[in-house]
Amino acid sequence: MDIVTRKQLNILIQLADVDRNFSNTERDMIFQIARERNFPTEQVEDLIRSPEPIESLGALSLNTKFDYLMTCIRLVFADQKVFERELVFCKSIAIKLGFRKDVVEFLVENLTRMPENQLKEQVFAVYFV
Repeated sequence: MDIVTRKQLNILIQLADVDRNFSNTERDMIFQIARERNFPTEQVEDLIRSPEPIESLGALSLNTKFDYLMTCIRLVFADQKVFERELVFCKSIAIKLGFRKDVVEFLVENLTRMPENQLKEQVFAVYFV
């Protein structure tokens, strides 16, 4: 079992539901990530029915931490509706990943303005604790 992907999908599922509006677009994005990583559809469905507690994320590699954070930000924008609850949730995940919580505002503001490699460089230079 791919525990790194499972943890990420679990986080995304909880983020998608934090506004109590788990949209089809968000669901499609989560299943797409699972398919890309050969993660079983049945396990995704199980996580949707019964999300797991979000445990420590400190042992992840720096690249994986950035990937987790970026997929959270992309999911926030997936349904074209950004809710404050989603941003608060993203900030809590950012902190668990070892970033300052203001990294979320930076990514929201710059997601479409900067290429991902520049975002990553800036995030690690300024927002990683």
